Amino acid sequence: MNSYVNMGVGAFLGTVFVLMSVSIASEGIFHSEAPEKEGFAIVAEEGTADAGAGAQEAAEVDIKPLLLKADAAAGETVFKKCASCHTVDKGGANKVGPNLWGLVDRPIASHEGFSYSAGMKTFAEGGKVVWDYDHLSFFIEAPKKHVPGTAMGFAGVKKPDERANLIAYLREHADTPVALPDASASSAEAAPAPAAEGAAEKPAEGQQAPAAAPATEAKPTEGQAAPEGQPAPAQ
Repeated sequence: MNSYVNMGVGAFLGTVFVLMSVSIASEGIFHSEAPEKEGFAIVAEEGTADAGAGAQEAAEVDIKPLLLKADAAAGETVFKKCASCHTVDKGGANKVGPNLWGLVDRPIASHEGFSYSAGMKTFAEGGKVVWDYDHLSFFIEAPKKHVPGTAMGFAGVKKPDERANLIAYLREHADTPVALPDASASSAEAAPAPAAEGAAEKPAEGQQAPAAAPATEAKPTEGQAAPEGQPAPAQ
């Protein structure tokens, strides 16, 4: 080999040697041992999110008692969230959504001149299902959850009192407003059932239960002597 090849090989080997030396030296200087115990361990609880979602779904609010004290004037303010897509006046035009005059107890997907989504038509069951107070509350709270496939892209009104006010406002926009829910019927559902007639009353705590009534003494058979202290039966 000529001198140029020797010089090139020597330079290459020298460079490799220098790099290896620097690597070994750096490892010795900056090497750190792994801690025997973690300073802070992050533990994720399994199923927390699912449990929270299940509890939220289970806590459905009955809107009917809230309607009895709802404020229709406050509902007009809530309706501003809907005004970009709906009109509420009599004979009002359809916009992105149908006109809402006479909405309460109106058959679902039935307003003339509006093209409803397939999901809403399926939910309506050919006009058998109406916009009663419960359907209105659940739909306004979460449209896509209550009516799968609906084209209504509204996030919903989550607060029950705001929904009650809004429904009270919509109820007033009708030729004959639908009657409000019966307060006595709602309270009767929550009232406990009366005790059965003739059922034994449970004694109060610390009170002794009444003694059982003594059994009647058996009448002796004919020809048998009466027990001592008891007169013989008349023949």
